[in-house]
Amino acid sequence: MPRYVAKVQYDGSHYHGYQIQKNGISIQEKIENALLLIAKKSPENPIKIIGSGRTDAGVHAMGQVIHFDFPASLPAINLLRALNSILEKDIRIIQCNQTKIDFHARYHAIGKSYRYRVDTQAFPDPFKRNFTTHHGYPFEIERIQEGLAYLQGEHDFTSFCSTKTDKENKVRNLYEVKANLDVPNQELVFDFKGNGFLYNMIRIIVGTSLQIGDGLKEPIEMQRLLDIKDRNQAGPTAPPQGLYLMHVEYEEDPFE
Repeated sequence: MPRYVAKVQYDGSHYHGYQIQKNGISIQEKIENALLLIAKKSPENPIKIIGSGRTDAGVHAMGQVIHFDFPASLPAINLLRALNSILEKDIRIIQCNQTKIDFHARYHAIGKSYRYRVDTQAFPDPFKRNFTTHHGYPFEIERIQEGLAYLQGEHDFTSFCSTKTDKENKVRNLYEVKANLDVPNQELVFDFKGNGFLYNMIRIIVGTSLQIGDGLKEPIEMQRLLDIKDRNQAGPTAPPQGLYLMHVEYEEDPFE
């Protein structure tokens, strides 16, 4: 069977995350069901999709990458259009290519980029409630930026990882960690780029950074947390709705 690779955007507000769950609707389930309809197959013959990684309930994606084997050879553009005609409007396939049979969306990924958006208005914007986290307190962005600088490079991020993780190796390399003010939109925007991320890693970094910005912790606390390797001493896990998977990087771009 031919293998296809697709880039997916989704608003995760109404889903229980990317991966199929027993207790709620997922992005994966919706795409797999759409593929079954196109292939005219029954659920007894599922078409499984493999994603570059999971996103939690409420988390969004601008550039999630999936691959799947389809039981017929169709032009990729036709498959893209067919999927988008079936899928809910909060899930879009924005690119689709037929790819090498050994391509793997997860195992071949060499890096990912994420963004986290914080609404900094005094009162929460009702039109942003599903797409940002509200933080209406005064903060100093210079303190946040100083703290984030300690995280750049290769470190053991145990203090910034959920205790529910199944990963034993918690060493990751962050190529880029930054925070900037988007003044016109009254937002604080965090950007992360690295070779991989642990469960809740970005959300814990953001939660800790907001405490630093508020003056509850000093910027040097980031270094201490890296050294001490204790999740209980880091800040809270920031809510999911401000987080976006922006881009997945591969040695060879599967969409070229």
